[in-house]
Amino acid sequence: MTDPQHDPIAHAASALTTPDWLADAVFYQIFPERFANGDASIDPPGVVPWDAEPTRDNFFGGDFAGITAHLDHIAGLGANAIYLTPIFQADTNHRYDATDYFAIDPRLGDLEAFRTFLAEAHARGIRVVLDAVFNHCGEGHPAFRDVMAHEASSPYVNWFSVEGFPVVQHPEPNYRTCSGCWYLPKWNAYNPEVREHHLRVATHWLAEGIDGWRLDVPYFINHSFWREFRRVVKDAAPEAYIVAEEWRDPLEWLDGSLADGTMNYTLRDAVLGFTADGARTAPEVAATMNALGERLPAPARRAMLNLLGSHDTERVLTRHGGDRRRAQLAYALLFAAEGAPMVYYGDEVGLLGDNDPGCRGAMPWDESRWDRELLEAVRGWAQWRASEPAARRGRAEWFAEGDDVLGVVRRLGDREVAVVVNRGAEAAVADAPVSDGRVEVPAAGSVVLVRGRQG
Repeated sequence: MTDPQHDPIAHAASALTTPDWLADAVFYQIFPERFANGDASIDPPGVVPWDAEPTRDNFFGGDFAGITAHLDHIAGLGANAIYLTPIFQADTNHRYDATDYFAIDPRLGDLEAFRTFLAEAHARGIRVVLDAVFNHCGEGHPAFRDVMAHEASSPYVNWFSVEGFPVVQHPEPNYRTCSGCWYLPKWNAYNPEVREHHLRVATHWLAEGIDGWRLDVPYFINHSFWREFRRVVKDAAPEAYIVAEEWRDPLEWLDGSLADGTMNYTLRDAVLGFTADGARTAPEVAATMNALGERLPAPARRAMLNLLGSHDTERVLTRHGGDRRRAQLAYALLFAAEGAPMVYYGDEVGLLGDNDPGCRGAMPWDESRWDRELLEAVRGWAQWRASEPAARRGRAEWFAEGDDVLGVVRRLGDREVAVVVNRGAEAAVADAPVSDGRVEVPAAGSVVLVRGRQG
């Protein structure tokens, strides 16, 4: 028998608890500035037309009134959770440069607009997760401006890591930043006052009714802070979701003291390597995903945030070179996988865009521009997942048949279901590890759903 004290995975499995609702969750990610403009009276100066090309500097006028007005689209897609990129007062369109963590950015609306959105989302059974950007703030934050103005005599001088005075921003900042960006000064998370500020932010918005936090670049902050963050969050809201941004190995975040799950870029890389790039074979993907599943603590499997695209990547259809059929294969695997699937706004209707800023274009609300076939495919998989307990809560096993046929079996009790995709040019027969046995997989690009027999 494995000794949990000497096996890190077994120990994590015994220490980690995650919210039960995540097993049934389907997430929809929104970049608020680009989703919908519902209140033109708060548009920033110089707002561009809704169909303009996105840049890193322009504003389209997206706001909370717009999100609220289109909640039925999100619910109709089958999503029951929303992840919002930053919403707090800031100077940029992406708002990862907060200047006041306790205030809604006025270009999105006021606190009442946020509360209306949250209430309407909750009324539809949709949870809301916010972005926790605690590694850095904006250079316009009053604390950092005070350091610039008063230098060593500022009461906030140790809230940041400034090498000397005067504070120099160009051509190279003389203070620590996020990834060298002069306008993103890095918080000194070792300072008790900074930690207290961040924890107050966390509990403040939980008290407003949000359902969790996504941790932005958490790997740039010491684990001791995140341990304290988890304790405070879970004390305030035991069912709150904490999900860490992690592009590589998720295991360090899943020992029971940090996050519930991570953004599953391992899955994204494996699936898109298979469906979009042809760089990975079916056996390679199956081996990668089965190995990940074995390494993850059991409670974390349902808490992984599975994605194909986000505000930090090229869009799904763009990655597939506009090939809708291959994109549909990726979505089939996304919804079949263990963990919570997430759809990035606009991907469900075929919005195109390269990586930032191209992936942050405005959501097209002219339905004549929508890719209806792709939309119905995404809706269909969400509906299937909602109707099939094994697809939400069953243990996953990935399998392959040759290089081009890839499948996922989900098992729950005596119920088993499988999704099989074929990227090849010919029809194939898959030896699916389910009670129905071998499965005929139709012509290239097809997806077969197999319902295993109940005992």
